[in-house]
Amino acid sequence: MTPVSTESGAARTPPALVAPGERGATRIADRVVAKIAGQAAREALTPLPADAAGPYANVVVHHDTARVRVHLELGYPCDIGARCAAVRRRVVERVGELLLMDVPEVAVDVERLHPEALPGRAGVRAR
Repeated sequence: MTPVSTESGAARTPPALVAPGERGATRIADRVVAKIAGQAAREALTPLPADAAGPYANVVVHHDTARVRVHLELGYPCDIGARCAAVRRRVVERVGELLLMDVPEVAVDVERLHPEALPGRAGVRAR
């Protein structure tokens, strides 16, 4: 091995190269994947209704595959199917690009709809 000089000018020997199979593995915690999936859902839903809770996610990670369940609240009326599809696409995209994980399944649970105020009845909400 060729010695490498450091900033102080002292020579040191570079570390021995380790074969790829012996380097170990990086494990990304499920809660990290869930946090990224929740943020991706928030990005897809901007803007959220004023009184809506932010979306959150539960995940199950197995090797390099994540199965995601996103819980969210939507304004109503809206195209619920289109909003859910946008969430699915964004979650798959962000988890894939940031964590290099495959996301074959994104289940979306719409937990609550927030109706807009009725015209002519300020402050009164539809039930």
